[in-house]
Amino acid sequence: MAPPPTVWPGVHAHDAPGLINFLVRAFGFIEVVRVGEGDMVLHAELAWPAGGGIMLGSLRPNETPGSPGTPGTLMAYAVHPDPDALYRQAMDAGAIVVSGPEDTGYGSRQVTLADPEGNHWSFGTYAGGDLSDPARSGP
Repeated sequence: MAPPPTVWPGVHAHDAPGLINFLVRAFGFIEVVRVGEGDMVLHAELAWPAGGGIMLGSLRPNETPGSPGTPGTLMAYAVHPDPDALYRQAMDAGAIVVSGPEDTGYGSRQVTLADPEGNHWSFGTYAGGDLSDPARSGP
């Protein structure tokens, strides 16, 4: 079992209930928490089965279009063992293709898709670098 996430990307949506339903159906997120009434989602948490998750809610009336967290500004990557299968599932759910399944120059198989709000989601087999590698750069 993966440890609980401690970093949560967040986004607001014009249609938060619709986005939640899409992310669950198309990509396989798991809805954990939803607070609000009707079409107004004050807070929601979606878990990624392999670990991690996102928080989201309805766009607030005083938010400036294009500011961080507003609809269409999220770009995220999630590790998935079979991006081709996820691609087919997402297509059936109405996802928009940004780039179809492809092999990258760093050993990943990945796909990038957009949700109905315009956020970009990449799913691939690359699980990140080895933090124990002494040759890695950085502190």
